[in-house]
Formats: sequence, structure tokens, C-alpha cells
Amino acid sequence: MTNRPSYSCALAPTADVVDKAGLAERLGYQRVWLFDSPALHGDLWIALARIASGTNRIGLATGVAVPSLRHPMATASAIGSIHELAPDRLIVAFGTGYTARHALGKKPVTMAATVRYIRQVRALLDGEVVEIDGQPCQMMQLPGFGPPRPMNVPLWMAASGPKAFAAARDLDAPGVVMTSIPAEGDPGWAQRALLRFGTVLRAGEDHTSRRVIEAAGPGYASIVHAVWQNADDNAVDALPGGKEWRAAIEAERPEGQRHLIVHQGHLSQLTERDLGVVTAAGPAMLEPGWTGDAASIAVRFDQAGAAGVTEVVYVPAGPDIPGELEAFARAAAS
Repeated sequence: MTNRPSYSCALAPTADVVDKAGLAERLGYQRVWLFDSPALHGDLWIALARIASGTNRIGLATGVAVPSLRHPMATASAIGSIHELAPDRLIVAFGTGYTARHALGKKPVTMAATVRYIRQVRALLDGEVVEIDGQPCQMMQLPGFGPPRPMNVPLWMAASGPKAFAAARDLDAPGVVMTSIPAEGDPGWAQRALLRFGTVLRAGEDHTSRRVIEAAGPGYASIVHAVWQNADDNAVDALPGGKEWRAAIEAERPEGQRHLIVHQGHLSQLTERDLGVVTAAGPAMLEPGWTGDAASIAVRFDQAGAAGVTEVVYVPAGPDIPGELEAFARAAAS
């Protein structure tokens, strides 16, 4: 019989993130993952430290850390600090930084650079000497100034395509974070986390309900942002309401500055400009994520488990994150 995946949650590093993480702990969530997009919200590592100190059991994870934002030594030192506060509760997943980098006007980090960075961080955590920027580096904290090396903190990788899966295999990563289940499946990892946004529908709710729009809409909006980012700007015109959305973006900021507003509210909150394109989508707004009644969410858990997913990472959105966490936990446990 297939094991049903555990359930975790992904949150933005906000001022009240400790309260949300504490609720998630009480509701039985396995882990709380935190976004790493400094242009959009607070600092990842500060938030993880606060959660480590403010909770007792729940696992901690980066979802996902972006190599280019910090020197490998700074990342290794931050990992050590969290590891001291919450031994055996931290996993660190890295990715190429799609949203975090685009919000800075930059393309994601190359796969080769991401792999090199992960290797460097792993070597530092193991207490080894590793070359970084042409110079030998090593964690050299004396006792009392940092945890002893080696530090057994698992380093995972975000994987959403053949190149990323190959890189994760090359790194011998113990786990991967996915945004979709590979059609062919992949038995190469003991731990596979699946990110899912959406909302649990209440009786009588559908795509026209304001609560549903606010909770499921940010996930759909993130796809609109990606269409704009990945193709010619005019590609969004083919989406319902896309032409009006693009016009609003172009009216608000000149060319060369539009990346500064497109990704606002990413997977967390609808902006006014995104509200129009989300409502124009109609029922299609609900299709990309896991939106449905509690019974349908439970079925999706079983399907994910059958495909090899070991952990479903729910991304709650909208103005009532506690309510979203509570409803999803009930559905996951049903």
C-alpha cells in the first residue's frame, strides 16, 4: 500500500511568521518552508531563527535558498546558527532563483553555478577547505563561536526538469523540491516534496467567491507573471484579461522597470492589477493548483503518494493564512 505524503507549508518571511509557524506545528504540519526573495519580503535566515526559537518540534526548511544572494560562507554560517538553535530540524533546499532573481532584473542562476555553490556550502559544513572565488575558504569558528563540523544538515535541490534532476543526482541530494510530478516518475530520491497552492472550498463556494479569489488567485497570478517573464510581453494578451493587465503594468512603470512590480505578492497576496486578470480567468483560475472540497484534496494526496511524493508543501495565500492552514490540515488528515 502506498504511503500517504506528510503535509508541510510554505510561508513568506513576514513579521507574524512565528505565529503562523506555531499554528502549523499545533496542526501537525511536518515542516515550515520559507521563501527567499529579499525584494518581496523579509530575510529568510532571520525568520528561520525566530521560528527555531519560537517553536518546539516543527521542521524548518528553505523553499528555496538562492545561491547568488549570499556568499557561500555567509550561507554556511547562517545554516550553522539555525542548526545550533534547532538541532536536526533544518533542511536547506537550493534553487536557481526564478522569482527572486527576476525581481532584481536578473535571469535565474545557471544550473552549473547552482551545483558549484551547493558543493561549496556542503564542503564548508563538513569542515573542509574549499576554493571560492580563487581563494581557499574554511569555517574556522573556535568552540563556542559556532557548531562543530561536520554539520549533518541535509542539502536538497529544487528540480523541475531533466537538467535539474540530473544535477540533483550528480550532487547525490537526499531530497528534491518539485512544482509538479514528473510524468515518468523518478525513484532516485527517498524524499520528494511537492509544492501546491490553492484552497479548500467550503459549501457553496466557486471561482466567483471573494474568499476563493483571494486565496487561490495568487497562485494563478504567478503563472501570468511567468508568461510575461518568459516570453514576449505580448504573450499575456492571449490570456483572459491579459491585455488589460499588460496595459496596467506598462502604464505604471517604464520599460526596464516593470520587473519591479510584476512579481509583487508572489504566491501570497493579490495586487489590484492582478485581481482583474484572475477574475477574468473564470473557472480556469482554479485549475493550476489544488482547489476543491476536502474530499478531493484527500484524493490528490493519495495520488501524489502513488507517484512517489513523500511530502506535500502547501502554499496558503490571502488575508486569512491561519484559516487556510487549518482547512488544509483537516483535508490532509481526512
